[in-house]
Amino acid sequence: MDINLNMIEEKNKTTDNKTFDMKIDKRRELLESVARKMFLLNACIAVICVAAITFFVFYKGLQPFFSGNAEGTYSLVDFLTGTQWRPNDDINSALYGILYMICGSLMATVGAIIIGVPIGILSAVFISQIAPKNIKRIIKPAVELLAGIPSVIYGVFGLGIIVPKIMDISPRAQGQSLLAVIMVLTIMILPTVITISESAINAVPQAYIEGSYGLGASKIQTIFKVILPAAKSGILAGVVLGIGRAIGETMAVMLVAGNPIAGIPTSIWDPIRPLTTNIAMEMGYAFGLHQEILFSTGVVLFIFIIILNLILNRITAKAGEK
Repeated sequence: MDINLNMIEEKNKTTDNKTFDMKIDKRRELLESVARKMFLLNACIAVICVAAITFFVFYKGLQPFFSGNAEGTYSLVDFLTGTQWRPNDDINSALYGILYMICGSLMATVGAIIIGVPIGILSAVFISQIAPKNIKRIIKPAVELLAGIPSVIYGVFGLGIIVPKIMDISPRAQGQSLLAVIMVLTIMILPTVITISESAINAVPQAYIEGSYGLGASKIQTIFKVILPAAKSGILAGVVLGIGRAIGETMAVMLVAGNPIAGIPTSIWDPIRPLTTNIAMEMGYAFGLHQEILFSTGVVLFIFIIILNLILNRITAKAGEK
């Protein structure tokens, strides 16, 4: 009789344990389901924000080129190929040409990349592979601090230091120029390129480096023949982010660019008017067709950045595959 009672108690305990385990499993499944939905919601918010911004900018930016616009229309060809920006109250005589702005933005970005990317990559190599610990403790926090400085401070520095120095050697009367913009943007993209490149270099497996030394390669040969090729994908990612910052910068560039109303720059001494600064300077007081044309400028900048990112991401993906 006692044996039967013990067997019944054991069965009840087993049943209770199974029920408890089932409850725990159901609770865990419920929590995982809620977590998945929260992650999905956050992802959807990001996508919705991008879609909303894209729709709004394109909707406002394409209106000036359609006849249904109550404020009047403007020629898309004149907009993209014009070299003068003269907005005024008379719709018939206003000029909204942005070709010289596109050229200025491209020249400034390319110049900053040509100068800044090699400096950034070599600095990352020095910090990661060459610098003694006591020097690394100084340089690395300085680079991180450089990344946290507001962009307007870079502009003030450029206006107070770089522009006067350029004025001393420039054949023109002013120092605000393409060269000043390139120098400011070069300084601004350095933290991004250095930080990401250093992380990519540090991620190279130690076995690659030891194998290179084992084959008799020197430290410099190992850096340029093994480490940098192995970290190429991450370094290119840093370059992409640096280019994005150079193209989208506004406040710092506005203070040192000169912002003329006409003229394609033909030398580094010429002032320029980048697309970003054109929008920032005039959006506060523009209205009607003038305001919509500024949105059109934003559309051109948006398309330009999308195309550039697609190209660079494709290059980065190919580098990663290799």
